[in-house]
Amino acid sequence: MRRALVTGGNRGIGLAIAAGLAAQGIAVVIGARDADAGRAAAERVGGRSVLLDLLRPETFASALAEAGEIDILVNNAGVLRHVSLLAPDSDFDTAMQVMVHAPYALIRAVAPGMGARGWGRIVNLSSGWGSFARGLGGPGAYGIAKAALNALTVAMARDLPAGVKINAADPGWVRTRMGGPAAPLSPEQGADTAIWLATLPEDGPTGGFFRRRRPAEW
Repeated sequence: MRRALVTGGNRGIGLAIAAGLAAQGIAVVIGARDADAGRAAAERVGGRSVLLDLLRPETFASALAEAGEIDILVNNAGVLRHVSLLAPDSDFDTAMQVMVHAPYALIRAVAPGMGARGWGRIVNLSSGWGSFARGLGGPGAYGIAKAALNALTVAMARDLPAGVKINAADPGWVRTRMGGPAAPLSPEQGADTAIWLATLPEDGPTGGFFRRRRPAEW
């Protein structure tokens, strides 16, 4: 049985991804910084949870040890603040830690095991706001961090072991706490591309950016 770790999987798109993977018979581990929320979400999808705070790198090793061997890593967790990059309380450092540095550290941690087993799938949840072609939108450092995550996806595809695929997914505008109630897509619709990328066949793509299962502009 494959095992997946979904960061920020206790709500929104992350929870929908976790549920979709569990429905395919994949053992799901939800990584959440709120232990109670993580446990509740894990019960909903029939999986497990680990305490994983992406702002605290010192928690990564213990969380991964508790999770066990990871075949699928979904870097879903994100932060969005409506604050100017020039403000004294700019979110730049936080955004980069949660959406770039932490995914990079987790990829480095799980890639050797994936390589040893000859199979692995890594999905980075990105955004249209992280696309240069679409103008790097969004408030604060969100778009910058997502653009950097896209770049990490391309670069990592060159270095990952054989059998390990990495791709970025743009879920679209989704009705979540971050997306708001006016968004046109449900969490399940937003999760579809990520679930597809997490379960790609051997001849599937790697190092790409996808929206609605189709290549998206960088």
